[in-house]
Amino acid sequence: MNVLIVGASGLVGGNCQQYLRQFEHYTVQGTHLSFSTEDSVYFNPCDLMDERNTALESFSPDVIVHCGALTFVDYCEDHIAESYQKTVTSTANLLTLARQHNAKFVYISTDYVFDGKSGPYSEEQTVNPICVYGAHKLEAENLVIASELPYLILRITNVYGDEARGKNFVARLLKQIESGEEIKLTLPYDQYATPINALDVAKALALLLENGKQGIYHLGSTDYVNRFQLADRVLHKFKYKQVQLSLTTTAALAQLAPRPLNGGLLAHKFLSEFPGFRFSNIDDYLSTKTHA
Repeated sequence: MNVLIVGASGLVGGNCQQYLRQFEHYTVQGTHLSFSTEDSVYFNPCDLMDERNTALESFSPDVIVHCGALTFVDYCEDHIAESYQKTVTSTANLLTLARQHNAKFVYISTDYVFDGKSGPYSEEQTVNPICVYGAHKLEAENLVIASELPYLILRITNVYGDEARGKNFVARLLKQIESGEEIKLTLPYDQYATPINALDVAKALALLLENGKQGIYHLGSTDYVNRFQLADRVLHKFKYKQVQLSLTTTAALAQLAPRPLNGGLLAHKFLSEFPGFRFSNIDDYLSTKTHA
């Protein structure tokens, strides 16, 4: 099975590429846009005519996994056209590519398609994004659904794990602990989600592909925590003392983009189909780290 992973230099894409490459029945090609790695080639999903694009005709993907995204939600709020291009236009272009190869399309989405009033959410609950980022992710989802291609939409949130740049929230904390620098954070106690390890996303994707599944799936761990609790779990694990954590509300932060407060995702559908699967949690991930 030939799998094209768009955005393979990022957290989710990188983990999917590394995990799938362990298996002989997958041939994986990863792409990057703004951040290159040794394991990815340049491809601009926002512009299929970009002369720098790596030719993919000979690879002939059976599956296209769209992990690329503009995830800075406050930036999206103030740069609507760019957000649309990198989220909606890129999806439309990759769907065109998928039609050319009759490929299954996998779209990585988010709990930001919900308003955060009644989470954590199941797949059946009503979508209602409250920010530009969420609205564009939902528009891209709808393009995928309307494409008439075989598809998977995987909604995830608060993803952490190992990645080349180490820019996710948990990875940044671990870097600061390792360097011994003082940590000063003001974090909301009223913004809840279900943090998930990117490696679990990759493992779930493999199961879904191997079993020919289609449709929307929510993926989430057993953790349901706010941003303050997540940081505290990391710092407590390593008994880190050079830290000042302050509690606040989301409203007090006055961020440009509204956030869903009671967000998060319920993986009941996925687990009912794969009851032997075990989602890891933040403590499992931290147990693999050796920071003192």
